Amino acid sequence: MTQPSVSESRDINASASRIFSVLCDPAMHPEVDGTGMLRSAVENQVISKVGDVFFINMVHWDQGKYVMANHVVEFEQDRRIVWEPVVYSHESPDYQSVVGLPGLREWGWQLEPLSDDTTRVTEFFEGSRLPVDLRKFISDGEFWRLAMVNSLVNLEELATGP
Repeated sequence: MTQPSVSESRDINASASRIFSVLCDPAMHPEVDGTGMLRSAVENQVISKVGDVFFINMVHWDQGKYVMANHVVEFEQDRRIVWEPVVYSHESPDYQSVVGLPGLREWGWQLEPLSDDTTRVTEFFEGSRLPVDLRKFISDGEFWRLAMVNSLVNLEELATGP
């Protein structure tokens, strides 16, 4: 595994299995999302292994609506899930050229049980393969740090709620 470009961690008072069940359900991703870009899962299929692909309806503040195909590249039950997003479709004709191109980035979650009911959760972004101009625009991933903090707060609320 390549070292993440940026990561954020939080200790959550929930079991790793409870937290992982939220992360493996694409329908929950918009509720976890701290960016405000995820709108809904296209299907309600739970992620269960490397090779799974889950589709998320997205919206970008400048580029409009699109769908991401997220290819699961690492999966360890109750411990780790990583995916590479690829633009599957885009409503704007201006962005058709990016549809289907390799994602060149990874998003993921690492879970470290601290006890039966407490888990250290780390969200990470790895973008070292991105073009230099995009890496510069997102400050090598630092652009996403606040969204990660918000995602961890959202995940905690989902995992510890009723």
